[in-house]
Amino acid sequence: MKPLPCRNEELKGFSMNRQEILNRLSAFPYDRGGYWLVTGAAMVVYGIREQAADIDLGCSTEMADLLEAEGCPYERTPDGKRWFRFGDSIEIFEGWLKDSVQVIDGFQAVSLKGLMEMKRELGREKDLKDIELIESYMRR
Repeated sequence: MKPLPCRNEELKGFSMNRQEILNRLSAFPYDRGGYWLVTGAAMVVYGIREQAADIDLGCSTEMADLLEAEGCPYERTPDGKRWFRFGDSIEIFEGWLKDSVQVIDGFQAVSLKGLMEMKRELGREKDLKDIELIESYMRR
């Protein structure tokens, strides 16, 4: 998946710590089995980074269908998948998963291996720095 333009410009300078992310996910009104944490928020929940500017989630096609049926606004990614924005801090990407998921504090998150694959695909400077952080975390 190629990086998309930032849709959360209003969140620049805003960030959430681990507990704030878990609180927002606890209030997220969908079945936890239908989505998983990816990118920066996953890194925060794993304890690799202290904060994230938003919460990016991958989701199943079934959950994407439900979001669409409920009127959640979305756009299409270059590969034709749906990209939803939920509230002011959650973005949801249909089918975005590498490797597998792990359950952390009751929430699914992409595996560390999958997280590194995603970051490599994105390939931005910040993603390359995140890969270094993930590798350092895995060596502990």
